Amino acid sequence: MYQVLFHVSDNETWPKAVTNIENFLKDVGPSGATIEVVANAAAVMTYYNQEKAELLERMQQLAAIGVKFTACRNALRAHQLDEQAKPDFVEVVPGGITEIVAKQAAGYLYIKP
Repeated sequence: MYQVLFHVSDNETWPKAVTNIENFLKDVGPSGATIEVVANAAAVMTYYNQEKAELLERMQQLAAIGVKFTACRNALRAHQLDEQAKPDFVEVVPGGITEIVAKQAAGYLYIKP
């Protein structure tokens, strides 16, 4: 089983990242990988953007089959976003970079779409 970490740091990368995850899961199957997506910097804003409803729906569908979506608390604060207003499928981590380092130390493969 693969352990894969996707790092998204800007809003423009989200569609490509989600498509990469969907395609990867088509190849390995939902039980063939443990996947986490770490959003930091400006990328956290997409979680709150209702104009991105279709993209958020795709993320929610991926979360339903086990993909973990996270948001950096530091980035949420920097962009004055209410942690309580995030989508239910998103987990907040104290620091995006710290999460990335921890996952890489645990053997996750790093992908920056």
